[in-house]
Amino acid sequence: MAGRLPRSADLTRFCQKLNRVKTLEDDMMETTFNRCLSTIDLTLLGIGGMVGSGLYVLTGTVAKEIAGPAVIVSFIIAGFASLLAALCYAEFGARVPKTGSAYMFTYVSMGEIWAFLIGWNVLLEYMIGGAAVARAWSGYLDSIFNHKIKNFTETHIGTWQVPFLAHYPDFLAAGVLLIATAFISFGAKVSSWLNHVFSAISLGVILFILIMGFILAEPQNWSAQEGGFAPYGLSGIMAGTATCFYAFVGFDVIAASSEEARNPQRAVPRAIAISLGLATGAYILVSVVLTLMVPWHTLDPDSALADAFYRRGYSWAGFIVAAGSICAMNTVLLSNLFSLPRIVYAMAEDGLFFQVFSRVHPRTQVPVIAIVVFGILMALMAFVFDLEALVQFLSIGTLLAYTFVAASIIVLRFQQEKPAAPPQPAGSQASPGPSEPKEYESFSDKLQLVGTAKAKAPREPGQLKATFEPYLEFLSDFYPGEVVTVAVVTLMVSAMCLCSVLVFGNTHLHLPTWSYALLLLLFSLAFLLSLFLICVHEQQQNTQTFQLPFVPLTPALSILLNIYLMLKLSYMTWLRFSVWLIIGLLVYFGYGIWHSKENLREPISRDPSARYVVFPSSSLEETVQAVQPNPTPLTGLPDMATEEANR
Repeated sequence: MAGRLPRSADLTRFCQKLNRVKTLEDDMMETTFNRCLSTIDLTLLGIGGMVGSGLYVLTGTVAKEIAGPAVIVSFIIAGFASLLAALCYAEFGARVPKTGSAYMFTYVSMGEIWAFLIGWNVLLEYMIGGAAVARAWSGYLDSIFNHKIKNFTETHIGTWQVPFLAHYPDFLAAGVLLIATAFISFGAKVSSWLNHVFSAISLGVILFILIMGFILAEPQNWSAQEGGFAPYGLSGIMAGTATCFYAFVGFDVIAASSEEARNPQRAVPRAIAISLGLATGAYILVSVVLTLMVPWHTLDPDSALADAFYRRGYSWAGFIVAAGSICAMNTVLLSNLFSLPRIVYAMAEDGLFFQVFSRVHPRTQVPVIAIVVFGILMALMAFVFDLEALVQFLSIGTLLAYTFVAASIIVLRFQQEKPAAPPQPAGSQASPGPSEPKEYESFSDKLQLVGTAKAKAPREPGQLKATFEPYLEFLSDFYPGEVVTVAVVTLMVSAMCLCSVLVFGNTHLHLPTWSYALLLLLFSLAFLLSLFLICVHEQQQNTQTFQLPFVPLTPALSILLNIYLMLKLSYMTWLRFSVWLIIGLLVYFGYGIWHSKENLREPISRDPSARYVVFPSSSLEETVQAVQPNPTPLTGLPDMATEEANR
């Protein structure tokens, strides 16, 4: 029975498989895609992903039901919070100009299993998001024609009274998704041109809303007689911030398109910054004119802008607003259909997902099979399912991706830069990497190498800073980046505990005041201590591409905010999320782990007659174990390991 139990070496090897990182090519610009997108193309893609139906619906809903005119402050805070995540994406998009977005960024820094789970969640996020926007597009267009399409469908086709299914089949939503899929499959340039057209119309309508809105503005709508600027107080502003945060989630389409950018090192950071700035400005200014045109408590949450113009006597403006809303939703559909197949392609190209999706059409240079298959799946979801119950799932997938990208920035910044290893022919000897045991033929060789390394003592990324060596000397004995990795894990765990106390301490847990304050203090100290341990180590100073400022503070704040917002979601969202994760783990362990291309790069072990395997420990004299080959040595021969050690 004991013989069947896995050995510690097998468990170690298995854990190494789960946490292996992606090996990048020597030439990061080499790709099977067509690098044809400029900074303007990427910027408009980002604007199209962010400025959608939320501008026409979300502003009125938050203003009336959550924050009042202080929705402006909510959008400012949400824009800043989104900027923390966006800058993390900008650094990765410039340093790793490969398609895959959060999946790729996690794979090159955190490990394979984490990357797969992030990619798996992003897949569902894009599918639900695209299908939900298509149904909203269908409903908005139907409302212009007094719901004639809905009434015709219910009368001649019928309705469904089944849980999780829509009340009636939405042919219009499925149709618009199939048409958009056809355009996306023609190539990145066609998709970009189509996005330009809809984005230009949408921006023109927004400009019209702002000009007309400021002309019709009445400052007394913010007066105390109408309830004041912040009728719901600070709690209303923060609750509005949590809702407004999801208006900015579309910027990751820029990172997903970095492999098709002409100059990603410059275009990706610029496009993310410009698109996020313009989107934030649009949301803030539209909120200003909306709450100044009519009193905030009289807004219609479903069609606030059109209704505001109608009540001020400009009913004709409602048609312009409707046209802008439909064009804005078209850009969001294109953004979802553009990003989703590229993430599928990245996972399939790495061997973690089915290889058929990694095929790129030789003429259009896009993953046509992935585009068509997932476009049809998205259309089926819009046609059949009731997506209102699943929309919150978008939030948890996005926030989880933001959290891992922020953590990946810290890990990657404090790692030594590894040159890409060329593929080795079969039978060649692989040199041991920094995470593998180092092998030496003699103990004296090892001591000589250790002494040489100590004499040089270069300050590499991940090593303790010279300023702190007299005070934290025990940290200098670890491998570069080892302490930082442990500190990042501790930081994330302490952030989860801290946010759990903040969210559930007074409501679900009913903690006494003294224990509530004590737990907040303890977890805050753990968070700050982890941050300090990261700060006292050297980080990479790469001036060739964009770098996120104030690392590790900026990504740490992003992690804290993302975890807080995730814990604010309902328990049903977490339950559905857990089910989807279990399905993903089945796919990974059933297919991905066996077909991963990193399997081909694993080193071939050698078997000398006797060797030393040196493992890192906390002192200069590292633990040395003599490893004998499997065959028993012949009796009477001298023990070579003992003789070498005695020297």
